[in-house]
Amino acid sequence: MSRRRTLRPEEEELWQAVARTARPMHPKTKGFLARIDSATHPHPPVVESAPREAAIPKAWLEPFRLGQKARPVAGHDLAPGLGDALKAAPLQMDAKVHGRMVRGKLMPEARIDLHGMTLAEAHPELIRFVLNAQTAGMRLVLVITGKGKRGEDHGPIPQRMGALRHQVPQWLRLPPLGSAVLQVTEAHLKHGGSGAYYVYLRRR
Repeated sequence: MSRRRTLRPEEEELWQAVARTARPMHPKTKGFLARIDSATHPHPPVVESAPREAAIPKAWLEPFRLGQKARPVAGHDLAPGLGDALKAAPLQMDAKVHGRMVRGKLMPEARIDLHGMTLAEAHPELIRFVLNAQTAGMRLVLVITGKGKRGEDHGPIPQRMGALRHQVPQWLRLPPLGSAVLQVTEAHLKHGGSGAYYVYLRRR
């Protein structure tokens, strides 16, 4: 190996002049070259560049200060609530009559209470009731399901409360009831609220 030679006075003076005018390439090395001590660094030091960090799009991260409260993350419901889904359904009946119905101004001509029944028991009862009501010339009937009780939930996917409450609107859209039903909405509070449905029937 060759021995390192020390800088001659004129060489060291030239090096100091260059070091004073040099600018660091990276913030972490700022002022580093200006503080070089010729006694401890007789040769020009090799300034290693800092490793490049992976570029992160600005949209991914927002500025955050120490002690600042995190912004709540908006949840995503995989399916809208029953009330919202029914309100978003196309209006098939007269708008004025619909408005009076949802405000509880129309009195149902008949009602059935499915509360406490199993799905297997409730389905044929609902079919019989709706078809008989249509045959009798009725237009507005009330189907009471109850709001249901929250059972044990051990799975990673939350379970909706009230099996009948969620199943009845599906049955009312499917045969043989779909052709008899014109509109389904949640009942007004005076008639059971979210635990009951107004079912407006087609004329025969």
